[in-house]
Amino acid sequence: MPRYLKVAHERKVDGSLLTEADVAAQNALFKRLRAIAPYPMLGEEMTDAEQRDVWALGDEGFWCVDPIDGTSNFVNGLPFFAISVALIRNRKSVLGVVYDPGADEAFYAVEGQGAFMNGERLPLKTPPTELGRCMAGIELKRIDRTLAGRLAFEHPFSSQRNLGASTLDWCYVAAGRMHIYLHGGQKLWDYAAGSLILRESGGAACSLAGEAFLSGDPWCRSVLAALTPDLLAQWRSWVGV
Repeated sequence: MPRYLKVAHERKVDGSLLTEADVAAQNALFKRLRAIAPYPMLGEEMTDAEQRDVWALGDEGFWCVDPIDGTSNFVNGLPFFAISVALIRNRKSVLGVVYDPGADEAFYAVEGQGAFMNGERLPLKTPPTELGRCMAGIELKRIDRTLAGRLAFEHPFSSQRNLGASTLDWCYVAAGRMHIYLHGGQKLWDYAAGSLILRESGGAACSLAGEAFLSGDPWCRSVLAALTPDLLAQWRSWVGV
């Protein structure tokens, strides 16, 4: 947090931002997490080859870290960014933590034990039952133009937001602050913790092709998600999957 709004940044090959805070946070997390359990580490700021090596060798378990999700927000002074940590075993998250340092909110879940925010079970409130009353989290990048146009001009929900930090988007759906979610393509560290937190809160997700969310390419997964299975069914029906 001492680097918030004060850190220099550069562009990575994919065009996303990188700061010294990302690297320092990743190194600090790697050190602390190894002290908790000495599993291999997979972080966003590692090379593609390093990441894939950990994924290939990590059946017994590895830590997956996004040291600062929402780096553009962090650099520009928008207080919506988070640290995400997941423990993955046999290609599935079994523990997930997403911490928002600006709001001092920690979202977390262990497989089979429910999801929580600062000790309070998620969701924080009862969701609507109708799609037309939902708050939606919508990321328009990486989706086809036809669907983007429908979402912009024919949307079935009451309102939408795009807040710029995927790890927190998952948690906001799990908490009931948003009710449905759509994203065209996420990396492993974007969804590793948050998808578990949503699932343990009673939510559900699939891909934009209608496939099980955890199937397919782990390095780029599209997302349709909702706080309840019934809302997801309505959301899928409108999208057409």
